[in-house]
Amino acid sequence: MDLAYIPSPSTGVINLGPIPLRGYAFCIIIGVFVAVWYGNKRWIARGGTAGTVADIAVWAVPFGLVGGRLYHVITDYQLYFSEGENWVDAFKIWEGGLGIWGAIALGAVGAWIGCRRRGIPLPAYADAIAPGIALAQAIGRWGNWFNQELYGRPTDLPWALKITESANREAGYYHPTFLYESLWCVGVALLVVWADRRFRLGHGRAFALYVAAYCAGRGWIEYMRVDEAHHVLGLRLNVWTAIVVFLLAVVYMVVSARVRPGREEIVEPRAAAGKAAAEAAGAEDDGPDEASGNTGEDAPESAGKGAGEGAEGAGSAAKS
Repeated sequence: MDLAYIPSPSTGVINLGPIPLRGYAFCIIIGVFVAVWYGNKRWIARGGTAGTVADIAVWAVPFGLVGGRLYHVITDYQLYFSEGENWVDAFKIWEGGLGIWGAIALGAVGAWIGCRRRGIPLPAYADAIAPGIALAQAIGRWGNWFNQELYGRPTDLPWALKITESANREAGYYHPTFLYESLWCVGVALLVVWADRRFRLGHGRAFALYVAAYCAGRGWIEYMRVDEAHHVLGLRLNVWTAIVVFLLAVVYMVVSARVRPGREEIVEPRAAAGKAAAEAAGAEDDGPDEASGNTGEDAPESAGKGAGEGAEGAGSAAKS
């Protein structure tokens, strides 16, 4: 008798009349909103203006979705272009299949376009949204739970994931790798936030730390998975990808710290220029009053006093 396990949903879709509501899509959408919301808070704290993160996300998110799907389809092409498979399924993103490597790579291209349009340095923007991306991944992984996919080896642990039988999976109890990665991503977000506050990371180093930390966890989690994947020298392709990207991120942090130490003082030049101009205009408006020593409240009293003295002088002259 199984005393404890994580149940899987009987279905990943709830039909609201003719409209299907898919759990996988909901997890992705909620993750994006969390990333933009938290990224906006961090951007404002860095000296940026509200709404900038969302404006750039309009470019980054679509690019990221396309990049994630392209990576999945290219690395698992046999699922769509082998004999007996329907290539049209490659466009059914709601059924699962987003590669984080492609999502980050092409999403960065979209973010770069958005940053250029607003005159913002991409590394500063990346640092601001890095923890939010990790949280978005943590939420998005629950989409795999709805689809009963990407689980690990069989296990009898109390937190085993119960998988039901279907055409492409065997019923049983497996390691919930989706849960492992979700928890790891939350830890990565907390690590980046702590390190950013402690060491004042700048010039893209907070983002590089997120990438390195995520890859460290993705390597061992990927090694536990049992879904079909290409292997190179005995390791899954995504394990090799995690190793290479991890090394690149570490090298970037080391080189960047030497070449450009410290943190950017200004992250949104246009906003900073506008604020400086407004402050200068306010100083000019206050200048004459401060020079004369009179404030707006003293002016009427002084004027009244002057008028009274003038009236007295005129009366004296007339009497004389």
